[in-house]
Parts: sequence; C-alpha cells; structure tokens
Amino acid sequence: MSVPTRRFSPARAAAIARKEFRHVWRDPFTLGLAVGLPLFLVWIFGVAIELDAKDIRIAVDDRDHSYSSRALVDIFRNSGAFLPHEAAPGADVQRVLSSERDKAVLIVEPGLERMLETGGQPRVQIVLDGSDNAVAFSILAYLSGVQGMANARLAPAQAPVPVRLAARYLYNPELSTQWFIVPGLVVLVMGMISILLTAITVAREWENGSMERLLATQVTPLDIIAGKLVPYLLIGQCAMVLIYSLARLGFGVPFVGSHVLFLAGCLLFQTGYLGMGLLISSLSRSQQVAMQASMLTGFLPIILLSGFIFPLESMPAGFQVLAGAFPAKWFMIVCRGVFLKGADAVALGLPFLVLTAMDAAILTVATLTFKTDLEP
Repeated sequence: MSVPTRRFSPARAAAIARKEFRHVWRDPFTLGLAVGLPLFLVWIFGVAIELDAKDIRIAVDDRDHSYSSRALVDIFRNSGAFLPHEAAPGADVQRVLSSERDKAVLIVEPGLERMLETGGQPRVQIVLDGSDNAVAFSILAYLSGVQGMANARLAPAQAPVPVRLAARYLYNPELSTQWFIVPGLVVLVMGMISILLTAITVAREWENGSMERLLATQVTPLDIIAGKLVPYLLIGQCAMVLIYSLARLGFGVPFVGSHVLFLAGCLLFQTGYLGMGLLISSLSRSQQVAMQASMLTGFLPIILLSGFIFPLESMPAGFQVLAGAFPAKWFMIVCRGVFLKGADAVALGLPFLVLTAMDAAILTVATLTFKTDLEP
C-alpha cells in the first residue's frame, strides 16, 4: 500500500515536531541520552583524560655521587614532569623497566663532575620504556627543557654559549590538553546526539507500528522528516550551549572567533548527522541495528578520523581520504579554528563548502530512501 503524493505542510510538520518533543520529555532513555551523554563525555574527555604524561617515575643510578650529579637529579625533580628516585644498587635496567613502576632509568657514569670542571663533555644516559610510545614521546619532549636547565646550571661560567632557540606556542601557549580536547567535544557530543537519537527513535516507531499509522494519514514523507529533525536539532543546539559554557567557565578555554560562524558550522554539521540518523532508521527499522550502525558511522569516525585525538597528518594517505568523507573532520577544523585561532569565513571557506555539499547529499539520499509503503 502506498500513500498518495501530497505537498509538504509546515502545519503537519509542526504537529509531528510537538509530538516528538513530548515523546523526548516523557521517555527516560531518550532524555538520559540527551542530557546525560554530554555530561558523561565532558567528564571523560575533559577531566579524566590527560594526553600529557606527568609525574613520570624515573629510577636514578648515580655512579658519580657528586654535587653535580645530585644537582642534575634535582633539575629532573624540579621540572614538574618527573619523580626521580634512587634505584637499588646494582639493579638491572631491563628488570627495573619491566616492573612497570618506572618509565625510564637515568644513569650517571663516574667522572661527571671532573669532566665539567676540566671543560669536557660528560654524557648522561637515559634508558626509556618504549612499550608505551605516548609516554616515551612525552619524556623526549621534556628532556629538551631539562637539558637546557642542566647546561645553564652546571656548565662552567666561562664556557661559550651555544645558539639558543626559543619556541613560542600560538593559540595554546601552555599546550593545555583541555584547550585541545574540549572544543572537539562539541563535535563528539553533537554528532552522537544527532545520529543516535534520530536513528533510535525513528526505528522505534517502525518497530511499534506508530510509523505505519502515521503514514496511513495525510502526512507526507517531508512532513515526517521535518517534524522528526527539528526537535533533535534543538536538542543538539542545547548540548552545544552546554559544552560551550563548560569550556568557557569550567575549563577556561578561550573563544576568540565569531559566534555567528560557530553557530553556522554547528547547524551545518548537525543537519548532516540528523540526516544520517534518519537514513539509518529508514534502512534498518530496528533499534538494535540502528544503534550499532550509529556507533559505526557516528562515534568511531569522530574518535578516530576527525583529528579529535589522533592527528590526521600522521595517518596513511588512504585514511586521510577516508576521513574527508565524514563531516566530523571538517567541523573539527571549524570548531578549533573558531575557538582558538579566531579563523574567519575566508579561512574556513573550504570546510563550510564541504559541509554544505555533504548536507545536501545526505538529506537527498535520506528523503529518497524514506519508505512510504507499509511493508518492511
């Protein structure tokens, strides 16, 4: 049985939207996803996750036992990144690192102070645990600063000063993890809410038969699509305001760009993910399948292929192309560009153009695949 073709009616779409709002308000599961999911993700990624390794335990094998060797250990301790402690006498380096308590071993060979006094070039060995490359890279980054402090404190006063390079970080001067992560949470939260809630709720209506009863009336597919998308569009915008407020007030993340550009990017991104959720529910008509498909096409690409945590530039070329096929990558550029860099419309022209084209394609496919017959 097919429903006769009729024109789109804003009044019918508004009636469906009001019904959807009441459904969200009365359904604990949907309301929990809309409110609890953003708070949970902010707590996990904004508070619990720290990309910068700190308080790194490092065992010290001091074989010089001099003032200079003790001063070197103090430099490590005062750097704020390391927790040096004395290793057991004669301890084997591999055994120390295999215990998982220490991430590095500092070995100071005999003669350190004597070579400093005679103008020699003493060497200090540091053995790292390479099984955790994230911590190892953090240690290597910290070592450059420790080396500079050691040269300034321990080198003889008459020694020539080598060329010094001073690094200055723009947009995130302290390399704060929260400044990097929290703007990306807008992408994660809005994407998850949009695709998951739309896919599940529409699939639920197919399962319980209410969609068939709705299609048997005088409504058109466009009425249903508009009525279903508007409520979750507003819910996603409320989640965006929540994340924005927590970013500014809770984490102190600056916002130096245009609020108009930011809102436009949010609307474009969310529209595309709402269309993806509608497309999933139209093809599956099962809540379980809709949830699994939403996680596969929504959550995983945002985490892995958007630059949210893992830099896209370090991925193989094929994965970089694949990342460009998802709206999350382009909206991530918009979020961080507007939040931290103050990027203008010219700088963000390509992401906005791609998001607009993706929205048009996704909504067109979702509309064409929306079934108007009552058969599964």
